[in-house]
Amino acid sequence: MDLNLKDKKVIVTAGAQGIGLAITAAFVEAGAQVHICDVSDEFLNAAREQFNNAPVSYSHTDVTDEKQVDAMFAELSKKWDGRLDVLVNNAGIAGPTARVEDVDLPAWDQTIAVNLTGPFLCARRAVPMLKKNGGGSLVNISSVAGRLGFAQRTPYSASKYGIIGLTESWAIELGPDNIRVNAVLPGVVAGARQERVIAAKAASYGIDHEEMRERVLSKVSMRQMVTAEDIANQIIFICSPAGASISGRSLSVCGNVETLS
Repeated sequence: MDLNLKDKKVIVTAGAQGIGLAITAAFVEAGAQVHICDVSDEFLNAAREQFNNAPVSYSHTDVTDEKQVDAMFAELSKKWDGRLDVLVNNAGIAGPTARVEDVDLPAWDQTIAVNLTGPFLCARRAVPMLKKNGGGSLVNISSVAGRLGFAQRTPYSASKYGIIGLTESWAIELGPDNIRVNAVLPGVVAGARQERVIAAKAASYGIDHEEMRERVLSKVSMRQMVTAEDIANQIIFICSPAGASISGRSLSVCGNVETLS
C-alpha cells in the first residue's frame, strides 16, 4: 500500500493542537512539507519545539478573518510557486451547550464562522493552487454530529452537517480538475476538549462527570473513545496514492456512534 507523501505541500488549519497536531505529525512522518496555522501563540510555539528539525512552517491565522486567510495563502503561494497538494480544514470549536431557546446569537454566529465559514474561506484560496498543481486533496473535518442529531448542541451539529454539504458539492465541482474532496467524521475523541464537552453536558443534565462519560460511551458500539491519531491515519490514507479514487465521501472514525445524547 502506497502511503508515501514525500515532499507534498500540505496546509493544516488549527494544526498546532489536538487533532490538528496529530494530523501535522502524521503528514511529517509521511514525508510532507506542512504549513500549520492556529490562533494560539502558545500552541504554535510548542509546535515549533516539537517539529524543530522538520519541514514545518507556521502562521498565526484566524480562519474566520478573510484578510488573514488571504495573507496566509498569498505567502504560501509565493513560497510554493502557487502549488498545493492538500488542504485539511481542521479548525473548529465546540460551540455552546444549551437548549435552542437559550442559545444567544453571538455564540451561534461564532460557531458557524469557525466551523463553516472558515473552511469556505480557506478552500476558495486553496483551489486555484490545487488546480495549478494538477490536482490534490481537500479534507474537511466534520463530526458524527454531522450525521446525527445532537440535543443541546444545535449550532455545532448544524455547522458539521453544513460541512457534509460543502464536501459533496465541492467533490462534484472539482472532480474534473482531479481534486478529491472528502469529509472525516470523528466520534468521541479522547482529550481535553472532549472532557470539557462532557463536563458541560453533565452540568446541563445535572449529573456528575463520570455518569455523563458513561452515558456518552454507552452509545458507542465499541464502548471506547477514538484517538487523534486514528483521525490522522484516516486522513493520510485518503490523501495518499492508496486513496486516489476516494472522493465525495463522509468517512466516520468513531467506533460506530449509534446516537448522540
